[in-house]
Amino acid sequence: MVDQTRKYTKGFRNLIVWKESHELTKQIYKITRQFPADERFGITSQLRRASSSIGANIAEGSSRKTSKDQKNFYNIAKASLSEVDNFLELAHDLGYLPDQDYNSLLELINKVAYLLCRLINQ
Repeated sequence: MVDQTRKYTKGFRNLIVWKESHELTKQIYKITRQFPADERFGITSQLRRASSSIGANIAEGSSRKTSKDQKNFYNIAKASLSEVDNFLELAHDLGYLPDQDYNSLLELINKVAYLLCRLINQ
């Protein structure tokens, strides 16, 4: 018998771009725990919101019926990715983010950007 509570296991969870964006979000949450407390409502909040928006928009886009609707959400995800990139650059410049963490996150950002572009242009 099929477990009805897990029936919706396809969709966005199978997209590599969603998996990678989800990993990026987890890394952002982990790294921002180390940021100064006075940045809780600044860079920390912005990074967390923007990074979680990437995966959310990929998930929502994947459930849309038309290619145009899907691409709209994927483009929003790409814009959120740029926002994350911007705030990571700022955090790095302010000394909140060590070079090793910064470079690791940039690598993941580039991977997600590549995968999103492939998804948008298919």
